[in-house]
Amino acid sequence: MEPNKQNNTALLVMDMQTTILGMLPEVKDFTGKVAKAITNARTKNIPVIYVVVGFRPGTPEISMNNKGFAARKESMAKANMDEWMKIDTSVAPLPGEIIVTKRRVSAFTGSDLEVVLRALGIQHIVLSGIATSGVVLSTLREAADKDFRITVLSDCCADGDQEVHQVLTTKVFPRQADVITSEEWGKM
Repeated sequence: MEPNKQNNTALLVMDMQTTILGMLPEVKDFTGKVAKAITNARTKNIPVIYVVVGFRPGTPEISMNNKGFAARKESMAKANMDEWMKIDTSVAPLPGEIIVTKRRVSAFTGSDLEVVLRALGIQHIVLSGIATSGVVLSTLREAADKDFRITVLSDCCADGDQEVHQVLTTKVFPRQADVITSEEWGKM
């Protein structure tokens, strides 16, 4: 990232919901790194935008054709969405920070994220979140097609499968994004 381009950069903190983080081992180390990246962004006046996945009561947005979500449609329909969408306190937004609700895996699909980014003049997004093979991959691919510059904070992304995380961050993502650690980003 070019230092003079920070004014058109935003940090996306994706799917850092308590219920989703509960699926990760060693979550405190991971959330600690994400919290440091958030602090770094705030210190540099880089907007922090939170993205959560959620649905209306009864989950009318979930199609039975969607293999990933259809298996959870019934349980999600009964879930308290306010609780399910709650962002973990270790990385919680400050009052006034933007929270975007998406309806699919990509942060763009079923949300107003692109409208928010364009309104803020954001051209460069920095990605963090869980899972690397889910929201990070889908958002990166869609953002690249939408002509955003992209940086992935490799240690601020996590996946249930460490091998998949490694392949994505070292072999796949570099084709469309800069992949660095949160410490490297903090020094920029």
